[in-house]
Amino acid sequence: MRELLRGHGQTYAAEAGIHLKDTPQPLYRTLVLASLLSARIRASVAVSTTRALYDAGLRDPRRMADATWQRRVDALGEGGYRRYDERTATQLGDGARLMLDEWGGDLRTVREQADGDVDTVRDLLRRTPGLGPTGVDIFLREVQDVWPEYAPYLDAKTIQGAERLGLPKDPAALARLAGDAPRAEVAAALVRAALDRQVVEDCLTRAA
Repeated sequence: MRELLRGHGQTYAAEAGIHLKDTPQPLYRTLVLASLLSARIRASVAVSTTRALYDAGLRDPRRMADATWQRRVDALGEGGYRRYDERTATQLGDGARLMLDEWGGDLRTVREQADGDVDTVRDLLRRTPGLGPTGVDIFLREVQDVWPEYAPYLDAKTIQGAERLGLPKDPAALARLAGDAPRAEVAAALVRAALDRQVVEDCLTRAA
């Protein structure tokens, strides 16, 4: 666990340049990142595309909703997200309008409505166009240090990473091994182990 966190314990949000806090813009940007990461595309492309959307000024639901469809397509393409760019551009626009209409453009409203119940927060988030169960898991993994009522949030993908490393599959046992490490960093590192055998080999070699 120590070697895993040392080498791979960066959250995807941090990699995308998001300074995650319990405030509207970083939460929204993390939701967009989760949606992009949930598609069958390399994580590095989703991360670079999240940065490209920010650079294009599409940083919050109002700006995303007000942007033209073509502007969203262009920003997605700039980040390398070309395979699903047209559909995703539509979903981003629809999702931003849902955010504004239902939650006032602020995901903290979702947190308040869920009141700590994980099934409720998952159901509310899944109302976002293009955000399925995988995307919801990604979002909750990333925000669990600022929404600590859902920590430790270790889903099937993180458990798969633990299994590959020979670590316990029980979330509570993994949390104990991680000590005081931010839970989102633990989850992201385990996901990297699940996705990349080189991460597993690197950690096992250094630990030995």
